Amino acid sequence: MAPSAKPYRVKTISEFHQLRGMPKPEHPLLSVVDLETLEPLHITEPQSLVLDLYSIFIKRGLGAKFRYGQQDYDFAEGVMFFMAPGQVFGVEVESHSAAKLSGWMLHVHPDFLWNTPLAKTIKQYEYFDYSVNEALFLSEKEEAIITGIMQNIQQEYHSNIDKFSQDIIIAQIELLLTYAERFYQRQFITRKITNHKILDQLEDILTDYFNGDGLVENGLPTVQSIAEALSVSPNYLSGLLKVLTGQSTQQHIHDKLIEKAKEKLSTTDLSVTEIAYELGFEHPQSFNKLFKAKTSLSPSEFRHSFN
Repeated sequence: MAPSAKPYRVKTISEFHQLRGMPKPEHPLLSVVDLETLEPLHITEPQSLVLDLYSIFIKRGLGAKFRYGQQDYDFAEGVMFFMAPGQVFGVEVESHSAAKLSGWMLHVHPDFLWNTPLAKTIKQYEYFDYSVNEALFLSEKEEAIITGIMQNIQQEYHSNIDKFSQDIIIAQIELLLTYAERFYQRQFITRKITNHKILDQLEDILTDYFNGDGLVENGLPTVQSIAEALSVSPNYLSGLLKVLTGQSTQQHIHDKLIEKAKEKLSTTDLSVTEIAYELGFEHPQSFNKLFKAKTSLSPSEFRHSFN
């Protein structure tokens, strides 16, 4: 499929099963599949998809390139990733030979979550928002935990549906998401080289922005613009920074701003109002308020402390 082709949209669990040549789902709003039971991917299948479903994948040894956001994944090790309804992903089979699958796939239609607490809380898990993210790389122990939960969901999925079925499956999904949250926090810490490179790049971007004409021309940089410059999503960046530094992206921007403000207050004769405008503030009062909140001094009081 050409890169410019419109993604193939899948609206229901049944449509996805039909597309992949799978038997009809046992539940119209839920599907959990051991990928080893599927037919291999073929080069003729649609390579760019949009699912109107919550999707959780754990894959290993896939003979195809998988593209999600700005990342390509090779699946040499256990990799887990999450997609919210409406996100685009692509699959490119590496040769004309079929690609054998391994791992698990869970699809949940939003209607399955209707009128449950998870309908709201699932949106609070930031990894569903990682449109340009780092996938979750699992250790063998972590992969075994996730696989066990998937098997529990599968067992309930294949059982006769009764009034307890949905509650049990919801509880297992919540457990899976909580473990994923824990494993992502671990990854932020253990993948130190990659993550500290992002931190260094953030510092360079902010320094260049504050030392250039960006503040006067465009005002303060936004979290969105900084995340785009780093090729990560805003939520992923803030989550990473919270673990590494204890501060959000917005706090880092404000810290760099205060650092620049202190420099101007102590080394120039510009008025506080002029400094506020140079730092991208439309209203000097907003600058005064932020400066005092960060330093416990007004800009004038800070300047006078040098006299």
